[in-house]
Amino acid sequence: MPHDEGGRRLGVMTIRAPDDVRSRTPRLVLAILVVAVVATPVLAFPYVLLDRAASRIDVQTDVAWVLLVIHVPTAAAAMILGALQFVPRIRARRSRHRAIGRTFLGLGTLAFVVTGIPLALTTPDGDLTRYGVLIPAVLWPCLAVLGYRAVQAGDVARHREWMTRLYAVTFFAITARMVTPLLLLVQAPVMQSRYDGDVQAAVSASIPYGQWLGWIINLLVAELIIRRWYRTSDADPPLVDVPER
Repeated sequence: MPHDEGGRRLGVMTIRAPDDVRSRTPRLVLAILVVAVVATPVLAFPYVLLDRAASRIDVQTDVAWVLLVIHVPTAAAAMILGALQFVPRIRARRSRHRAIGRTFLGLGTLAFVVTGIPLALTTPDGDLTRYGVLIPAVLWPCLAVLGYRAVQAGDVARHREWMTRLYAVTFFAITARMVTPLLLLVQAPVMQSRYDGDVQAAVSASIPYGQWLGWIINLLVAELIIRRWYRTSDADPPLVDVPER
């Protein structure tokens, strides 16, 4: 296909990344994939098997149960698919990257917008929990739209930034579950005086703070990763052809 003097093919903008970027999977991505694959059966099985008695979230109405049955498996699937998008060999194959991306956006919309927002608004666990899960649920479609608009405009680097932030929000529930035990450990010296030695009361009191920290920590890590891209050669986006509009 003919090229002009600026190295652009007719009707297509080509952006190329170094070979090592396209072939190496970052260790953090591998770790996230392992955690996501291991956590998914644990999180999703009660809802896939429709075992209401085994629900880890307080269910007070039939509507809330139906929303949970949709929410948890779709969120878990989105978590795995989103992580795959950071595997360089997958990202470099445009058709595969787009197919996974569209599926991720569809599942994420079900998990965070269609079911996540109503579940957050109707939680019986108080305002601390309500806003701790409502904020990431509202952030999710905002970040998704920004990422989609960036790639539609041909700005692959900006698309990658927004999608990194989007995945940080997608993964927040897992981070929250890892932070909560640390919060319990920190409170160990005051467990007796504050909770009368009741570990379950300490867990219930700590979970809402873990939920807040889950998405806050993830977004901070995402920003650090984005800044690192611009300090190293990994800042270059992968090889991709973006149709010009």
